Formats: sequence, C-alpha cells, structure tokens
Amino acid sequence: MKSGFTAIIGRPNAGKSTLLNKILGQKIAITTDKAQTTRKRIKGIYTTDEGQIVFIDTPGIHKPFNKLGEFLLDEAKVAVPDADLILFIVDGTEPAGKGDRWIAQNILQTEIPVIIVMNKVDKTKKLEKVEENLLSYKTLFKKNYPVVRISAKTGRNIDTLLKNIFKNLPEGGLLYPEDIVTEETMRDVAEEVIREKILLNTSDEIPHSVAVKVEKYQETDEIDRIYANIYCETKSQKGILIGKGGSLLKKIGTEARLELEKIVDKKVFLGLEVKVEKDWRKKQSALKSFGYEQE
Repeated sequence: MKSGFTAIIGRPNAGKSTLLNKILGQKIAITTDKAQTTRKRIKGIYTTDEGQIVFIDTPGIHKPFNKLGEFLLDEAKVAVPDADLILFIVDGTEPAGKGDRWIAQNILQTEIPVIIVMNKVDKTKKLEKVEENLLSYKTLFKKNYPVVRISAKTGRNIDTLLKNIFKNLPEGGLLYPEDIVTEETMRDVAEEVIREKILLNTSDEIPHSVAVKVEKYQETDEIDRIYANIYCETKSQKGILIGKGGSLLKKIGTEARLELEKIVDKKVFLGLEVKVEKDWRKKQSALKSFGYEQE
C-alpha cells in the first residue's frame, strides 16, 4: 500500500480545485472563473485499495499587492516542502507565461518529484498547438518531468494521473481513516460556500474585497442555523452587496442555503449581514480574525 502528500500548484484559474473535486467525486473546494477563488490550503483525501493520496489544494500563485496576497503566496509555498509529490497544473490552451516561469524558478526548484499536468486539453482541437504549449512548459525545467494531459472538468485521463501519482508515493499505511474526505469543518465549508455565491454574483473589485466569517453555527437533528457576516472594504461595496431592497443579499443567501442543505442533507437557516472593515486586506489583525494567517 502507498500513501503520501501531493501538493497542487499552479497559476490562478488553472483548474486546481476543479481537479480535486473531480477526483474526490464531491465538492470540497469552491470553484469560479475568478482569480483568488481559493484562499487557503485545503486537504482532500482520496482512498482506494491501492492506498491514500492526501491532496493539498493551494491558492493560485500570483504577485502579491497586499497582506492578503502575501498570505495566499505563503499558503502555496508552505505546501511544497512537506509534499511527497507536486502536481504543477497548467492551462494546456496557452503557452507558458511569466507566472508559470516564476513558479518554476521560485517554487519548483526542489528535489521533490513533479508531474506537469496539462489541463483543459479538451478545449484545443489542434494537436500540434497542444504539443507547442507543452514544449513551452517542459523547457521551464532542467529535469525531464513526466506530463499527463487531462480535462479536470470532464474527468478525461484522471485515471492515468492517479496511477502516476501512486507511482511516486512512498510505501505506507493510511494517514487518515478511510471514510475521511477532508479536514474542513462545516463552519469552514459554510464560509466558503457563501463566498463562492458572492464571487458568482458580483464583479470588478468586490469578489477580491470580501471576507466571510461565520459567527454562530447551531446544529440540531432537524435544522442547522448559521449566522454569518460578510465583510467588505467600503460603504459603496456594502450597498452593491445588499442590492436594491436587499435583492442581491437575498439571492446570495438563497443560493448558499440551498447548496448547504444538499451538503448537510437537512434544512438550513442562513442569516447574513454585510459589514464594512476598511482596507482589511492590508491589516494583519483583520486577516487573523478572518482566518488568513499561517498556522
């Protein structure tokens, strides 16, 4: 039996969280087409007769512009040294860019095995274009790393990827009980689901300016009662989030509640309030309060 830790590294929107959800067969990481959707490391635990893979999903790596950006970069960096294997997820529809080069030079200069995972290959019809793009990624490294072409969205070649991962993991027993899929608590899950619905329903700077904090989570056999605050940075953002007559906040709340009811398989009451925390992304104290601090 084999078991070990596999870090998932890549630029924003490369498909890291989509891949993790597809492998696990359930949603543990939120996904949108906006950068910085993933803000914290999330463990996803995949167990079969062959062994156990503990995936570490990380925020997309980009140049930080504030304290939050620095935290996101650190979340990706700290996942690497303890990993047995690194999956470098790249967008197969385009050649390597500055961001990929930076990751290769600053994060992936390591003795830990790396697999280059070319995602979104189903979107490109021209095979020669895929090969051109692949070459641009391979030339980022002196070592000849193996490559697996996949589609995280459709599941294409995921079985091949899993075989390659197990090949690179050490022999060992299970690291977690076989029925555990994630370490995330329901409080964590609720915060992320609410934030996902905000990301999907807003645009411009608002998705990046929002933090969600569950203040109270009351669980009973019949219903879970969740009370959460949505924090933004300006009064104008607060007005947009609430919407005319509270319409947008109600929409966000309804979408989040329905998804949470599917997850807990019972009724959910969700109370949301919008508050202003000026420039919270630049303040260490606010980041700590919202859970964006290294352990």
